[in-house]
Amino acid sequence: MFKGQETYSVDDKGRVSVPAKVRRQLSPEADDTFVLTRGVDRCIVAYPLDVWKRYEQRLAELNPFNAEDRLFLRSLLRWSEDVQLDRQNRIMLPRRLMEFAGITDRVTIVGMMDHLELWNPEELEQQVAEQEKAFAQIAEKVMGEHLDRDLL
Repeated sequence: MFKGQETYSVDDKGRVSVPAKVRRQLSPEADDTFVLTRGVDRCIVAYPLDVWKRYEQRLAELNPFNAEDRLFLRSLLRWSEDVQLDRQNRIMLPRRLMEFAGITDRVTIVGMMDHLELWNPEELEQQVAEQEKAFAQIAEKVMGEHLDRDLL
């Protein structure tokens, strides 16, 4: 599972280093490949290939004749691209995804369990600042019902 956060430079060609702790978590089935697509928030999401394949199975169950399903599929898949780690353990960020997320010369990579989020560092800090006040209430709502007392 991916966790934590690191900020890296993005070179002129849109390449960014993938943290060593992320690379160590990749399964052999990922084949050093990520599927990048737009996030629900203004970021890029990066799924290891094996994780993406599990999501594809769920996406295949959506009804292309249902307007909401079709819109979701189109909105997600038209942005999706496979990228592979190069010899320097970097991935190439597609320009259109960088523009969508507002990423220029730096990117903050956030571990989100089974995938990564790639953010413009300033955009992420703004999001965090806006949501920080509500975090305690959200945590209570999300985790309060699901808290396993055996973990305490």
